Amino acid sequence: MLNKLLVILLLSGLVSIQAKSQSLQEVYYQNVVTKVLDKITGKRATADVVLDFAKDLIGVPYRYASGSPSKGFDCSGFVTYVFRNFGFKVPRSSHEYARAGKPVKLADAKPGDVILFTGTNSRVRRIGHVGIITSVSGGEVEFIHSSSGREKGVTITSLSEGYYKRRLMKVVSLL
Repeated sequence: MLNKLLVILLLSGLVSIQAKSQSLQEVYYQNVVTKVLDKITGKRATADVVLDFAKDLIGVPYRYASGSPSKGFDCSGFVTYVFRNFGFKVPRSSHEYARAGKPVKLADAKPGDVILFTGTNSRVRRIGHVGIITSVSGGEVEFIHSSSGREKGVTITSLSEGYYKRRLMKVVSLL
C-alpha cells in the first residue's frame, strides 16, 4: 500500500513538473513569436498597408462599444483594431486620440493620419468620433470609419460633406 501511494505521488509530481515545463516552453515560444512579429509589423506599418487592412473591413456593421470584426465596430473600436493589428499602442476611446500621436494641420494631413470629430452634436465641441484618412487629393479629404449613421458600419466618407466638415476637431499622425 505504501509503495502504491509513493508511486502515485511520484507520478503526479512528474506530471506537474512536465506541465510546468510545457507551460514555460509555451510562454517562451510565444514571447519569441511576439518579438519577431513586432519587428516584422514595425517594418510593414506603412500607410498603404494599414489602409489596405482597414479597407478589408468595409461593410463590417456598426456596433456600439465594440472592437471586434466578428461582432462589429464602434468608431474608436475600428481605429484601435486597425492600428493595434500593426503593433501600435493606441487608446480605445475617441477622445483619448486627441493626445495620441503628433498633431497635424488639415492642410498637411496624409493618408494614414487619424481624423477626429465632435460627437453627433457639433455644437458640443468635444471629441466623439474618429476615423483614418484614406486619401488627400486637391484639397479633398476622404476617411474610413465605422459610422452609426445611414451607412451603419465601416465605410469611406468625404470630408467635403458638410456634416463631417462642421464636426472636424483635429488630425493626428501615428505613423
